[in-house]
Amino acid sequence: MLDESTKQQVKQYFERIKNPVTIILYSGEHEKREELVSFLNDIESLSSMISIQHSNDVIDGLRFTILTNNKPTGIYFSGIPMGHEFTSFILAILQSGGNPIKLEEGILSAVSKLKGEFQFETFISLDCHNCPEVVQTLNSFALVNPNISHNMIDGAMYPNLVKEKNIQGVPAVYLNGERFLSGKAEASIIFDKLLELYSIPEEVESNDSITNPSEIYDVTVIGGGPSGVTAAVYSARKGLKTLVVADRIGGQVKDTMGIENIISIPYTTGPELTHVLADQLEKNQIKKKENVRVQKIESDKIKIIHLNTGEKILSKTIILSTGAKWRELNVPGEKEFVGKGVAYCPHCDGPFFKDKDVAVIGGGNSGVEAALDLSGIVKSVTLIEFGDKLNADKVLLDKVSNSPNIKTLVKAQTTEIQTGSDKVTGLTYKDRSTEQIATIPLDGVFVQIGLVPNSGFVKDLVETNRFGEILVDEKCKTNVEGIFACGDVTNTPYKQIIIAMGEGAKAAISAFEYLLHAA
Repeated sequence: MLDESTKQQVKQYFERIKNPVTIILYSGEHEKREELVSFLNDIESLSSMISIQHSNDVIDGLRFTILTNNKPTGIYFSGIPMGHEFTSFILAILQSGGNPIKLEEGILSAVSKLKGEFQFETFISLDCHNCPEVVQTLNSFALVNPNISHNMIDGAMYPNLVKEKNIQGVPAVYLNGERFLSGKAEASIIFDKLLELYSIPEEVESNDSITNPSEIYDVTVIGGGPSGVTAAVYSARKGLKTLVVADRIGGQVKDTMGIENIISIPYTTGPELTHVLADQLEKNQIKKKENVRVQKIESDKIKIIHLNTGEKILSKTIILSTGAKWRELNVPGEKEFVGKGVAYCPHCDGPFFKDKDVAVIGGGNSGVEAALDLSGIVKSVTLIEFGDKLNADKVLLDKVSNSPNIKTLVKAQTTEIQTGSDKVTGLTYKDRSTEQIATIPLDGVFVQIGLVPNSGFVKDLVETNRFGEILVDEKCKTNVEGIFACGDVTNTPYKQIIIAMGEGAKAAISAFEYLLHAA
């Protein structure tokens, strides 16, 4: 089932396996059973450390689990983990076989101490580029805590179960049978959500010590997108002791599929650019704490950064580069039906709306691109814009004009997402020209109305404008001594990757100058 090139590559990875790994395949019937068996046989043939055993326990024909040293790992797969989930499967084998788990020690330590029973299920699509991060995070949680189990479920293989749960977006995560979260989520978000719902062990609550009291960084960059990585690289190349703290390297860029406007790079993708950013951090030997979030900052001559793991970090300067997140409509029906007809990622959730009627809210580049992407899958797209006209690039508008199943509404203010018992049924809007209210019957709504700066954790520390953007001067200085900011989290106009990178370089040079004069 795997081609020879893939087999050779995976075989090299499997040379790292230290402990015996057993794949237990449960009994049962499914039309894809033979395909799964062929896939697992290919995997078994690539390492003497991997073996397959057949269980007499009857489930559904596509369920299997992983053991290491004949002990359960808590990791299950229901489906054939190809596509974007192939990496999740290979990582699960490698980590079960003794390779290190690539999550922050603080998170793993806290998760390992959680008491109770945690049975996670994640419904995924093999085409979803946001799903693997969730699957891999929960697999890691299972590996460090025997009370946690996680089952990846390919929604395409279980259409009746998807219909029963009315899942219209992925990843869709359930914990002990109840909906836990929907949509993309970094490890830090999953960790926060888990601790929010369940009592924090006393050992974790009291983890309030400095990570390393003797270690004071010259520069701590908070955020791992283009501006943050640039700031870190420029700081390190100035000889400054630099740390990057980020929930994920890449930031919003990681979710961008096609990038064609970075000068000297004719075309790349978000995942490819993210890999390059991570590689530059490694080559410059820059320390990083990934998958964690900053809760607050104490500002003095030496700043104290508090993490969601309970750890503290000391730094002489801070560069804030936390970027932005999708803006929400904040209308009735939106938050309640995320994953049940309301979505923010057309690439991930579009396939769930095949041959159905959907709306895209937002007439900028993001909204128009989403409408065009969806038009090849769905029955019809209604593109809704609050302003007087669509504000996308002409090349995109020309494509919309030539797409017979895209209808455009301008001067339309969305007022409510209509819902039935467990799904989206329509959208209500006000025609701003006539003040008349109208409702469109729909199966799904994709929100693409711009970004909100991720500045909430410092809103009481640095000055922001009414949009929540951190105010900076021409040298990226905030109103607080020794704290700088760059990228989409600031009031710098034009939110573009290339501009964010330039601002990151500027912030680093400003921090360097500050440290020179402070010495």
